[in-house]
Amino acid sequence: MKLTAAKMNQEEFARQRQAVLGQWVTGREVDFSEAVAYHKELPESKIFALKLLEAKNNGSTYAQPRAGVALLNEHLELMRYLQAEGEADFLPTTIDSYTRQNRYPEAQIGIDESRRAGRSMLNGFPAVNHGVAACRRIIESVSVPVQIRHGTPDARLLAEITLAGGFTAFEGGGISYNIPYAKDVPLESTLKYWQYVDRLAGLYEEEGIRINREPFGPLTGTLVPPSISHAVTIIECILAVAQGVGNITLGYGQCGNLIQDTAALHTLPILAEEYLARLGLPAVTITTVFHQWMGGFPQDEAKAYGVISWGAVTAALAKATKVIVKTPHEALGIPTKEANAAGIRTTKQILNMLRGQTLPRTAELASEEKVILEETRLILDQVLDLGEGDIAVGTVRAFQAGIIDVPFAPSRFNAGKILPVRDSLGAVRFLDFGNLPFTGDIKDYHRERIARRGREEGREPAFQMVIDDIYAIGKGILVGRPRS
Repeated sequence: MKLTAAKMNQEEFARQRQAVLGQWVTGREVDFSEAVAYHKELPESKIFALKLLEAKNNGSTYAQPRAGVALLNEHLELMRYLQAEGEADFLPTTIDSYTRQNRYPEAQIGIDESRRAGRSMLNGFPAVNHGVAACRRIIESVSVPVQIRHGTPDARLLAEITLAGGFTAFEGGGISYNIPYAKDVPLESTLKYWQYVDRLAGLYEEEGIRINREPFGPLTGTLVPPSISHAVTIIECILAVAQGVGNITLGYGQCGNLIQDTAALHTLPILAEEYLARLGLPAVTITTVFHQWMGGFPQDEAKAYGVISWGAVTAALAKATKVIVKTPHEALGIPTKEANAAGIRTTKQILNMLRGQTLPRTAELASEEKVILEETRLILDQVLDLGEGDIAVGTVRAFQAGIIDVPFAPSRFNAGKILPVRDSLGAVRFLDFGNLPFTGDIKDYHRERIARRGREEGREPAFQMVIDDIYAIGKGILVGRPRS
């Protein structure tokens, strides 16, 4: 199949579907017509898109954790606990690493070992192995909407199983679940895989079933400048809508500076609506999700709560529709259900206290929004030019040329030439622009902000400053200043 952003035709989808459902025995459980009927019986309270719209309309920010274990009964217990004790507005089912790599035999071994050990030996829920009926037990065991969260370059079978199982939201995309996660998977391949996922969601949409799709905004989660994550998120949004998706949640990962993060969340829907209209695609329901800090956390639990709280404040003041919550055990490994629930409650306390409050529209906020909009447009316009109007083709060429470049990504299909660093106020700037298509004025703006920090710290901006920033929050600060 030749790569194009155009809607996948039914013949191509049917051809792929036969192979996809044959990847593992549970693929035989998928019956699309029966799955549509199952979705139509779900109460509105369990439909992700409707609850997101509720939050958007009433100006609230809803909270969602990450969580998943190997065995069904234990996973059900975990979900019910996070709903009752964590007061989660949305629930996740986080998928294990074997499933993310389509290694279903090894996931099955992990299930068997978990049964013998009496505890989860996997870092998530192997939904493909458990199958459609088990997925429906998850949906039926709780009273709030549940989303699939993972990190899968080829998520076609996972999408088939879980959407047939009643999940009404599915995270990820062909860029964001490849470049930050995999080393050797060609971008052209994952864009095609995710067109299948989006076309599947579009087929449900055509039957009147609302399926929320959420590109993974944080990417590597390490000093990712807003215009880089925005460009990727907007491309994945466009590709999804082209396949018939009608409900999109645009993601962004916290950088740490309140003004920059607020500006980033404000500009995401503006850009999405602008480029969808420009490409002649339909208007869709757009919401936003803010990911609390994705980098290194302090090991001290009290300090970790401080990081969580700062993320909650930002989400509330920036009016994110949803916030993905971290836990106070983030630096220590997979959290207990108690720690996970505590992180949610901490976040919700702040969200409730700040409900109705916003940041004033200062000159600084307006300036930051202008910079993000201009940078992102320069990247996206170049992508469209490279693809001669086809954004899928342009995306592959843009990565080849370094026009899109994700910092610290493992993929060999990523240029890896840009270097981000913080300025004096903790906003993420570009120390090295690589091949990004920015104007001289934009480059001068970044250089001046970084140079100002260098003067304050009495050192030349260099790679050591980047390293200091990567570890700073784990050490209890935002800007990685040298010790005095």
